[in-house]
Amino acid sequence: MDILIHDLSEEQFQSLFGTVDKNVRIISDTGAIRCCTGCFGCWIKTPGRCVLKDGYGDMGEVLSKSEKVTVISRCFYGSYSPFVKNVFDRSIPYLLPFFKIKNNETHHKRRYQNNINLAVHFYGENITEEEAETAGKLVKANCTNFYVTNYEISFSKSLKELKEKVSAV
Repeated sequence: MDILIHDLSEEQFQSLFGTVDKNVRIISDTGAIRCCTGCFGCWIKTPGRCVLKDGYGDMGEVLSKSEKVTVISRCFYGSYSPFVKNVFDRSIPYLLPFFKIKNNETHHKRRYQNNINLAVHFYGENITEEEAETAGKLVKANCTNFYVTNYEISFSKSLKELKEKVSAV
């Protein structure tokens, strides 16, 4: 299964992509996502599943069944949009609460053994070089945390330019 996480409005999404392959799970902002509270319930109370009941509680399991994850996000000061950031925060059940040293850094151990290919496409009219550099470091860090070995990152000034770069849909 492939996953597409995006922050586009329904109109923007339809104008860019129209229909999407039925094997692609689309995760978009329905207005229902709640912020991770840091309660660790996804590790202690309901291992692998977020305790918040808003339709995004299964993100760890969803990632475990995916081979390719495509992210489309407006670039916010070198980071993801608030919605996309929230999806990544709510995906922490993908990992175990135990630690190991990786690249001389402390990281969580894997819960699942699948390998994800990640494609992150940032868009925005005025992305500075510093923001692009920060976003690149962020994506690389996310790849380390989520055990992603293959990833790509792109930046587009417009949605039209973005459409030319996104091949996953």
